[in-house]
Amino acid sequence: MEHVESARNQELSPDTAQFLAALKRDLTAGCVELPGFPDISLHVQQLLADDNVATDKVLRLVGAEPVLAARIMQLANSAALNPTGTPITELRTAVARMGFDSLRAAAVSFAMAQLRVSAAYKSIEKPLLVLWQDSVLMAATACAVARRCRRISSDTALFAGLVSGVGKICLLARASRVPALAGDSVAFRVIVRDWHAEIAKALLSSWNVADDIIEAVHAYEQHLDLARGQSPLTDVLTVAELLSLYPQMPEQMGEALRRARAPARIGLGADQCVALLAESQAEVSALQQALYQ
Repeated sequence: MEHVESARNQELSPDTAQFLAALKRDLTAGCVELPGFPDISLHVQQLLADDNVATDKVLRLVGAEPVLAARIMQLANSAALNPTGTPITELRTAVARMGFDSLRAAAVSFAMAQLRVSAAYKSIEKPLLVLWQDSVLMAATACAVARRCRRISSDTALFAGLVSGVGKICLLARASRVPALAGDSVAFRVIVRDWHAEIAKALLSSWNVADDIIEAVHAYEQHLDLARGQSPLTDVLTVAELLSLYPQMPEQMGEALRRARAPARIGLGADQCVALLAESQAEVSALQQALYQ
């Protein structure tokens, strides 16, 4: 974890130092958790780690939570996942048609909806909302990029994009319990910058998420790295991030995309990526609505 030295070398308040020490202990012990994450959402993540799990077993689990089942139905009927517009009215049909990664995304979306209304997180309601909105935009954009480049499943890109910010959300949730740190925005930003990728990796590992998704979420921000060998999923997330950063600034977006190697590795030019964002606006908006509500 050499990359976290910048946070350690600063003069830390006792509360911040204690927070970081606890964070390191949890990472070392492999027991990082997202406080308040609903048990059923965790069970869905773990169940779907088995590619051969029976549909009936999935149905029994998700059908036991009506709000989660409704979220799955909503996502299955979204314009992005159901372009024909033919209504899907049964949960069994929705589960059968959706990929496992889309079901995972629905479970995470359900979980975040629960966290956002939790009384325990009232003090971080606004920053939590911002982080979740960023994650939803990443998910919808990554899905659109994956469909254009056709190197990976759009369902996988959707889920990976949605959990790309889970480390930041976890850190915010943990920091809300430390008033001194919650009130020190500078110290908290440094901690998020230096630690969120490691936290995301640990969380996703505990959820039994596939290794390629974990690696992509851990590495996608290194979009200016000139090294070869990045996975297509990592490159898709990198492109999605760059598209999300400059929504109203096409010139800056194009320049950032040209500096990065990720677009070329998945067969897209910078101009194609900029055009892709405009062409997929309706698709992205439909997914945002389905995931956010």
